[in-house]
Amino acid sequence: MSTLDTGPVPVSAPGLRWGILGPGGIARKFAAEIPAHTASSVVAVGSRDAGRARAFADEFEIPTAYGGYADLVADAGVEAVYIASPHSAHLEHALLALEAGKHVLVEKSITRNAAEARSLFAAAAERGLFAMEAMWTRFLPHMIAVHEVLDAGEIGEVVSVVAEHGQDMRALGDDHRMKNPDLAGGAMLDLTVYPVSFAHDILGAPEQVTAVGTLTSTGVDETEAITLRTGSGAVALLHATMRSATANAATINGTDGRIEIAGTFYAPTTVTVRPRHGEARSFTPEVSAGFAYQAAEVARRVHAGETFSPRHDPEGTIAVMATMDEARRQLGVVLPGE
Repeated sequence: MSTLDTGPVPVSAPGLRWGILGPGGIARKFAAEIPAHTASSVVAVGSRDAGRARAFADEFEIPTAYGGYADLVADAGVEAVYIASPHSAHLEHALLALEAGKHVLVEKSITRNAAEARSLFAAAAERGLFAMEAMWTRFLPHMIAVHEVLDAGEIGEVVSVVAEHGQDMRALGDDHRMKNPDLAGGAMLDLTVYPVSFAHDILGAPEQVTAVGTLTSTGVDETEAITLRTGSGAVALLHATMRSATANAATINGTDGRIEIAGTFYAPTTVTVRPRHGEARSFTPEVSAGFAYQAAEVARRVHAGETFSPRHDPEGTIAVMATMDEARRQLGVVLPGE
């Protein structure tokens, strides 16, 4: 298993000068990992609160801080913008950056729904700019290895995928973005996107989506179980919740064996291949900065003059959003402004 291809190391990619739009919690990981583990740099950060932007810039040694997003995207030194604002503003902020001629990497979920995702990618294509959802899992070494195992037919034909993602968020107040419908809160766009995107990555887009679950008092989805069925007859069993810290593991079951991905499946972790005949073997990649892989992919594609990554292209991203749209419809969740 150690001989499997796990993809290029991040530092091998050419550099990009990044701007960060929205200095929240997830942006901290981006700001720390990209300059430390890639040839790229973070040269500016923007927030509606100038003091917050300055404090973030000082902490991560970022040269420039802006008290507004328009100033950030207008910075001639910024080549690409990492958008880490709430889901409710992703489309607005991505369009702002694209209209300023910047490539964009937009935190997952890329938008609130498939229609918004189509608008975002159309705007990028019109301008010849790169745009991608920041689904970092797609570019991690263990997922590259998983696809090599599948492509080699080591577990036969895939029959089913099982994946879950649960975080205990019961202590959060109703005004927190995770429970606020105005900010596109709920488990779907923050938590469920991981198992749904994983299932799409392995099986492709489904023909049938079935969802059941529960809602919070604020009207966003709290817990859901989703089943998918593809045209080939393969199925996915997916679960996400804001009420429990689950194992966050995943399994790919085939006619001749299975692949087990330890928790947390969407982050760097151990993969075990269990063939029906023969001994099991495991692989644990040496990864110290998971976000660096997606940033390196953006840099490679931008320098090659390409507008998307084949590992996570616009069509596939929109298909994931469409699956979640249908699941939310069945759960009875409609976000303000949709």
